[in-house]
Amino acid sequence: MIRTEALDRLPVRTAVPALRRALDDRGVAVLCAPPGTGKTTLVPLVLAGLTGEGPVRRVVVAEPRRIAARAAARRMAWLLGEQPGGRIGFTVRGERVVGRDTVVEVVTTGVLLQRLQRDQELAGVDAVIIDECHERHLDADTVAAFLLDVREAIRPDLRLVAASATTDAEGWARLLGDAPVVEAEGVSYPVEVLWAPPVRPVKPPHGMRVDPALLTHVAATVRRALGEREGDVLCFLPGVGEIGRVAGQLAGVDAEVLQVHGRAPAAVQDAVLAGSSGGRRVVLATSVAESSLTVPGVRVVVDSGLAREPRTDHARGLSALTTVRASRAAGRQRAGRAGREAPGAVYRCWDQAEDGRLARFPSPEIKVADLAAFALQAACWGDPDASSLALLDPPPAGAMGAAREVLEAIGAVDGGGRVTERGARMSRLGLHPRLARALLDGAREAGARRAAEVVALLSEEPPREYGDDLAAALRTARRGQDGYAARWKQEVRRLLGQVEGAGSGGARSDDAVVGLVAALAFPERVARARGDGAFLMASGTGAELRDSSRLRSAPWLAVAVADRPSHAVSARVRLAAVIDEPTALLASGHLRVRGEEVRWVDGEVVARAVDRLGAVELAVRPLKQPDPELVRGALVEGLRREGLGLLRWTRDSEQSRLRLAFLHRVLGPPWPDVSDGALLAETGAWLEPELSRARRRADLGRIDAGQALRRLLPWATGEAVRLDELAPERIEVPSGSRIRVEYGGEQPVLAVKLQELFGMGETPRVAGVPVLVHLLSPAGRPAAVTADLASFWREGYKAVRAELRGRYPKHPWPEDPTTVPATRFTSARLKRS
Repeated sequence: MIRTEALDRLPVRTAVPALRRALDDRGVAVLCAPPGTGKTTLVPLVLAGLTGEGPVRRVVVAEPRRIAARAAARRMAWLLGEQPGGRIGFTVRGERVVGRDTVVEVVTTGVLLQRLQRDQELAGVDAVIIDECHERHLDADTVAAFLLDVREAIRPDLRLVAASATTDAEGWARLLGDAPVVEAEGVSYPVEVLWAPPVRPVKPPHGMRVDPALLTHVAATVRRALGEREGDVLCFLPGVGEIGRVAGQLAGVDAEVLQVHGRAPAAVQDAVLAGSSGGRRVVLATSVAESSLTVPGVRVVVDSGLAREPRTDHARGLSALTTVRASRAAGRQRAGRAGREAPGAVYRCWDQAEDGRLARFPSPEIKVADLAAFALQAACWGDPDASSLALLDPPPAGAMGAAREVLEAIGAVDGGGRVTERGARMSRLGLHPRLARALLDGAREAGARRAAEVVALLSEEPPREYGDDLAAALRTARRGQDGYAARWKQEVRRLLGQVEGAGSGGARSDDAVVGLVAALAFPERVARARGDGAFLMASGTGAELRDSSRLRSAPWLAVAVADRPSHAVSARVRLAAVIDEPTALLASGHLRVRGEEVRWVDGEVVARAVDRLGAVELAVRPLKQPDPELVRGALVEGLRREGLGLLRWTRDSEQSRLRLAFLHRVLGPPWPDVSDGALLAETGAWLEPELSRARRRADLGRIDAGQALRRLLPWATGEAVRLDELAPERIEVPSGSRIRVEYGGEQPVLAVKLQELFGMGETPRVAGVPVLVHLLSPAGRPAAVTADLASFWREGYKAVRAELRGRYPKHPWPEDPTTVPATRFTSARLKRS
């Protein structure tokens, strides 16, 4: 029996006529409706014709999370007076509840991606709703791009709705071809904002770590909210671990404490969504409760201000979730949960001044995540570089390049990026491509069951209490009775169905199989011991174990989970398995390189024959006759690292370089650029043949840099002979002295005793540039500086003369220096001569 009264109370009903018109006219629409308005439950029923309005059509609703897909299906079935599996069904990874009469099917975006790869036409489906598209999950962006392709190429009749809980819909409207935007007003009550920062500063999050002091403060704020306000409390925390720790600190509160996250048992999820049966509740939730779920009874929100987002360090081969400050948009969504049914309040566990500095929206996953799975989906779709896909944000080129390298290494794509038969099979497994490779190859090498068991462990990281030893975690999961173990066993059964007929695994022990499968999944992370709990991964990144880890004595590890705190040089190993060298070579053979290495190391040329696995050296021996070209390259690298000072520079050669630099700056070509960068880029033009004859650092020190620089002079044009004319090394002054010109500054400098310039009316010039004259006293100390000698004689000389006459009375100081001969001598010496 349809619950008509409940359907009529849903605020989104007022927007349904406009949505119908948009779909009838254009076939696409963007629906903007706040959480709790019924966009996820009423709209699919209306479009499917299950509320008595219009013909019956088959509708697929795509949700970003399994918990939301199950909840939406259960809610719609309840509204129709049914159980899931009738006219309303759902499909998530490892669970399918549909029947012959199913008209509305709720799926995760990942499931819909798999379905589109198998059946691009989506035969029998009349409309697709992409729910919570504002969250910018990568699978949702990809699904939208594929569906737009389908509409354009083969199914123009397929209706498409992008449903968003925020009003930031312009981008989606443009993406869907200027689709109409239909907005539904939510029934929201005022929410009072209370700023509740910790009394003492807490450490900012890094990696997965959250300062325990902040969690203690959040728990205290929940207790405060229970004391000050009525109704249930919804507390937002970044992850499962933080939820568990805060739950532990709330022991003894006069309320039922419930934990909601993607790993929570279905019974707990149902209890939370069903509402309170009498007493007060505290619901500790991840961001899943921001918009995907409606939790009845909530009057108070406590917001930790943190969220989890994926991050990938392509250079180090590390990717994981990381804790970040939640965006302002997320903060608004969270606060709004307190005002769904009555006036409420939100306690924000940060200072009001910080709020304006937060990001406006969460980072689109395509910008920050590992793109290997996306790249494989795009390759299977026939667009390996994703250049033709309609995406709100294009994938970063560097991340796509790194993803292509991973896929090529595991045989999922060929050298041109086209999907292979093996890659197509991987894409159908519902796993990250790395784990798909581990399942297929691990099953062949070690047997299907054990490979599936290890891959199931890797696809959902075990709880922290399982420890950092992957083999020990496997044994715990096998005998475990907790929620994780139950989900793990379900995933093992699913994976076993994907690898029928695989090998038996021979005589390998469980520990050996765990290490092999982990190494197959993450070949760049096989790591050899350095000693004292430190390892070097094949990727070149250092890795360290906790002091208490039982893995510290292992000769080799397959690192499954690691993160690198922002202040640390090495990664921190959180989950790994012991392996031996043959296993490392089997899993990571594509990284093995044998050859000659001639490099500049610690100030000298080092020549070796090296057998290496990525950055890990397996065997090394000295080379007696290294390739001369490799030696030359190492010497050039030494010059780049340590500078051209490795060559022999005399004072004259340094001056020659400065003179050439001056002419290049003032006159340009053909006078050469002799900066460090230019000289290092053109070593063949001026350091040969000496450089090719050199074998070690000492040989560089024997190369006369000044003589080598002469090779760069413009001999071909004849200009080289004018070097001394244009930039003379010395200038003859009226006294007859030849004074060295210094070319190191912006202007050439002539430092000369003032008396030696008597009679000189104009400033000397080089290459048309007036020199900067440093006028010195008879003792060689600075007396004045001028670039205009004539002006100095007229205006500055009188004051300088007065000072110098007093200090040097034995020297001539005429009143008019332009009319007397220059001199280097005292007055007495002049009289004698």
